[in-house]
Amino acid sequence: MTAKCIMVLGTTSGAGKSWLTTGLCRYYARQGLKVAPFKAQNMSNNARVVATKGGQGEIGSAQYFQALAAMAVPDVRMNPLLLKPEADTHSQVVLMGLVDAELTALPWRGRSVRVWPQIAAALDELRAENDVVVIEGAGSPAEINLSSSDIVNMRVALHCNAACLLVTDIDRGGAFAHLYGTWALLPDNERALIRGFVLNKFRGDAGLLAPAPQMLQDLTGIATVATLPMWWQHGLPEEDGVFDDRSVAVGLVTKTVAVIAYPRISNLDEFQSLKNIPGVRLQWVRSPRELAGLTSTDWIILPGSKATSADLDWMRSQGLAAAVASHAGRGGAVLGICGGLQMLGEALIDTHGIDGNAPGLGLLPLVTVFAQHKTVRHTSATFAPLKTSASRAWAALGGVLVSGYEIHHGQTAQHPAMAAGGDVAQAVLPDSLGWCNAAGNVLGVYLHGLFEDPAVLQALFGANAPTLDTVFDGLADYIEKHFQAGVLASLV
Repeated sequence: MTAKCIMVLGTTSGAGKSWLTTGLCRYYARQGLKVAPFKAQNMSNNARVVATKGGQGEIGSAQYFQALAAMAVPDVRMNPLLLKPEADTHSQVVLMGLVDAELTALPWRGRSVRVWPQIAAALDELRAENDVVVIEGAGSPAEINLSSSDIVNMRVALHCNAACLLVTDIDRGGAFAHLYGTWALLPDNERALIRGFVLNKFRGDAGLLAPAPQMLQDLTGIATVATLPMWWQHGLPEEDGVFDDRSVAVGLVTKTVAVIAYPRISNLDEFQSLKNIPGVRLQWVRSPRELAGLTSTDWIILPGSKATSADLDWMRSQGLAAAVASHAGRGGAVLGICGGLQMLGEALIDTHGIDGNAPGLGLLPLVTVFAQHKTVRHTSATFAPLKTSASRAWAALGGVLVSGYEIHHGQTAQHPAMAAGGDVAQAVLPDSLGWCNAAGNVLGVYLHGLFEDPAVLQALFGANAPTLDTVFDGLADYIEKHFQAGVLASLV
């Protein structure tokens, strides 16, 4: 094993582990080192398609972006276990990129013995192939109710003797108590791995922090090695949850893009680029009131969902289904992506207990049948010309070659009875990947990643968003500026 391992732990979820891990990956890669990210277990419905030994599989989006930041090829070993929540008490288990039905059925604590050997093997392989492995923890390492079955925090750190940084969100308050309490709950051999505390999301005069950092060091023997100021627009998609409700358009607002934020929204990170398009306001919508001000030139997007039928029920209960249909009826643009495409059809049929049966929104004459096998693959395709009687939002996509990825159980096709009656959706992408209504304002596609494709951004907005490399370099610059001199070098 040649790689030095650096691990980013957090006092809580949302403390800044993913952000800091990504920045460290780019920082060390810029030092000429061969770097790989790693997270033993991620719980997220944001996933990306990467290569596996036998084909293609899924890892968490955070590790995908971390790999790109590290200038490495994303690899399923970088996130060997992915949990995709389908309900408050149930998650689909993805092991080494592939859905594992047997593990999915096991209780939470019953999985650790089964999966740890593959997690350790994946980490060891990355250690053997790289100079540095930057590891992200999950939640807090002081979850003492889960320590006996831990496979993602201190068990990983001890396995590779990682140099650990413990980061906390000072904007929430109680940061010093979080740091001290986390340290105090760890046994001595785990405390010995912590090399520094990091205060994240700080606002105000850093001089007012004294004497707390020194007092904390006197209690623990661990220095506070960085105070990172609050940075709202760093450009990295959040790992989970609806990111940055403070989103504002760059310049005068000419178009609002309203994304329906249902409870089991997935792959929302693909909309990050829309925040950087001049004149575009990205709005996360949870009620009909938030759609009331939309005009016919504004868009509604139905994103991916990990529980399409349940999220459709939620939309109806909130009055959002009727509001979306009303917008489409006025000629407003509606886009459904993956689960959102399935919602736009007439019906969802589930004979295998994958997602559930449900009536669709009826905006496209399609029907979706859920298959036991999950489609997971990279895909490139060219949009056919959209046959519309008027200039519509999606007509600009005609002839554009797009690249993206698919992650879905549903298989969608024309509704047989409606097609027999002449009500047929326009097939705008090959291989049942996309359809549009006759008017040209309602579009559904299975491809994730449209708004990460420069050709799509140019066609729809005439604009280019900042590249991910620009974002990663900005993160590395920020970390280098705010860490104490010599600390980052000392970790490797």
